[in-house]
Amino acid sequence: MAIPNLPKYKIIADDLLQKIQTGIYPLGTIIPAETELAQKYQVSRPTVRQAISNLVNQGYLERRRKRGTLVKKTKIEQEFTHLIESYSSEMSAKGMYPKTNLLYFKAEAAKAEVANSLHIKEAEPVFKLVRLRYANDQPTVLVTTYIPQKRVPELIKYDFAKDSLYKVLEKYDLKVTHVIRKLEVLEADETIASLLNVAQGKPIFNFHTQGMTIDEQPIEYSIAKYRGDINSFVIDVQQ
Repeated sequence: MAIPNLPKYKIIADDLLQKIQTGIYPLGTIIPAETELAQKYQVSRPTVRQAISNLVNQGYLERRRKRGTLVKKTKIEQEFTHLIESYSSEMSAKGMYPKTNLLYFKAEAAKAEVANSLHIKEAEPVFKLVRLRYANDQPTVLVTTYIPQKRVPELIKYDFAKDSLYKVLEKYDLKVTHVIRKLEVLEADETIASLLNVAQGKPIFNFHTQGMTIDEQPIEYSIAKYRGDINSFVIDVQQ
C-alpha cells in the first residue's frame, strides 16, 4: 500500500477513502477507532488523527461526540455559479452518471414573472420544460425552464430527456454567453420533497437564472431547486 514520497497520513487517508467509496465502510456507519486504525496501519494515533481530519475536511467523515467518526454523505460541488456548462457535462466531468427525467414539455402563455424575465409580453407563448435531474441515480435538482416560442419554434421536436438544451440552442445561433442568477433558500414543500426524495421542510437552494445570448437578449429563464443536503456551490470571484 505504501507509495514513495507520500506522507503516511495521506496514504492512510487514501486507503480509508477507498474503503468508503467501495462500501467497506458504508454510509452512516462508524469507522474503527483511532487506536484500532493506528494498530492496523502501524503508525501513531496523531498520524491516524491527521488522516481522519483530512477526510473530515473533504466532507467524507464527521466526528460525533461519544460515538466516534461517522461516514457521511458527501456533497456534489456545483460549479455552474461561475461556468456555463450543461448539467450532463458537469456531472460527467465529476465522474458521476447523469440522468434526466422529462416531466413536462409544452407551449403555454407566459405569466408575468416569466414574461418580465424573458423581455416579452405577458401571455406570449413560451415553451415550458420541467426536468428532474439525477447524479448516480440520486435525484439532485428539479429544473423548470421557459424559452420564448417565437425565438426557436423548432424546440418542440427535441427530446430533452436526452438532448442538451444549451447545445440545441447553439444549433439555432442562440448560444447562451452569460447568465444572471439569483439565489434564495426555501423549505421543500410536499411536491418538491417527494420529487427530490427529501423530508418536507428541508432546505432547498432555489436559483433563478436568465440565460443571455451574445446580443444581450434573454433566451432562457429557469428556476432550479437543488437539494440542500447533497449540493454545495463554488463561487469564483475575480477582480
